[in-house]
Amino acid sequence: MPAHILENAATLDPATFTDWGTVSKPIGEPVSKQSGLIFFQNDDKTSEMGLWQCTPGTWRCEVSKDEFFYVLDGNAVYTEDDGTVTEINAGMTCAFPAGWKGDCTVVETIRKVYMVR
Repeated sequence: MPAHILENAATLDPATFTDWGTVSKPIGEPVSKQSGLIFFQNDDKTSEMGLWQCTPGTWRCEVSKDEFFYVLDGNAVYTEDDGTVTEINAGMTCAFPAGWKGDCTVVETIRKVYMVR
């Protein structure tokens, strides 16, 4: 199987992204809009790598698969159900375990490269 490479992820033109619609469980206004690119998915679709961009807004977030990501631009605040607040900013590398639950607030349009499995 060949390596999969996405060059210049930070500077890709958003016009080339696929529209992934609005978040599924918005909380108030504005409602965040998602877009991105999937650049690898294994045959059984249990692993996926891609680029995700999301506009400002707040929604309920329930992580179904382990997710590792690197934030290219923007910032967000994740508030876990137990009250723990995690601020995410450009340049940060993060991992959220499957089963994480809470609210996500995108403060400034965020772009990240990610892997879920």
